[in-house]
Amino acid sequence: MRTGADRKAAELLRQIASEDVVVLRHEMSIAGKLASQAYVVEQYGFEYGEAWREGPNKQTLTVHMYRDPRPEARRREAATIAAFPEAGNGGAVPGMQPGSLKPTAEAQEAVARLKDRIGFDVMSKGADKKQKAVAWGCCGVLVLTLLLAGMYVGALAGGAVMAAFLAGAFKLSTVRRQRLAQRLQDAGFVPVQDEHGRQRFLRPGQQLPGHANPFVG
Repeated sequence: MRTGADRKAAELLRQIASEDVVVLRHEMSIAGKLASQAYVVEQYGFEYGEAWREGPNKQTLTVHMYRDPRPEARRREAATIAAFPEAGNGGAVPGMQPGSLKPTAEAQEAVARLKDRIGFDVMSKGADKKQKAVAWGCCGVLVLTLLLAGMYVGALAGGAVMAAFLAGAFKLSTVRRQRLAQRLQDAGFVPVQDEHGRQRFLRPGQQLPGHANPFVG
């Protein structure tokens, strides 16, 4: 009987075989599970591209993986296919424990760094100027609504509480991103800026995803 991990592996292999962009999603925004899946996809000649939250209440975590056209990626793909011929059919999956999508001891470090990259990108998008403007705008709307209703004390108290909450949340996000950034740099990843001015982390020699070959450089 096939397990949920076997079905997920089969789904990944179908995407890998037919698509140049593999899309991974988890509705509970669990970065660890998607990091494990991203690791498997990487073994077939893909590279991590980007991650964000989407859907109602931003509960769905989405990761895009791009096919890497470089010769070393194609060699990695060929070696993986040869070493794991039954992956997707109930057989062993590269870097994962038997019957699961939990990383082996050898793959744990690489999966952890993928998790860091996913987390950093998601938090960076959540902390951009547009997102902050929306959050502070909501705070202003709350205060204005209470003032128009004649609830002056409530407007003062509610505005102060919401402002303190937002300031604390943004500060916590900054601290967490700094920790992730340090771990990624310690692991050899290179900080760059994307077209929106957000910081990203790439492997040495890698370029940001584009419309054609995102890893040619």
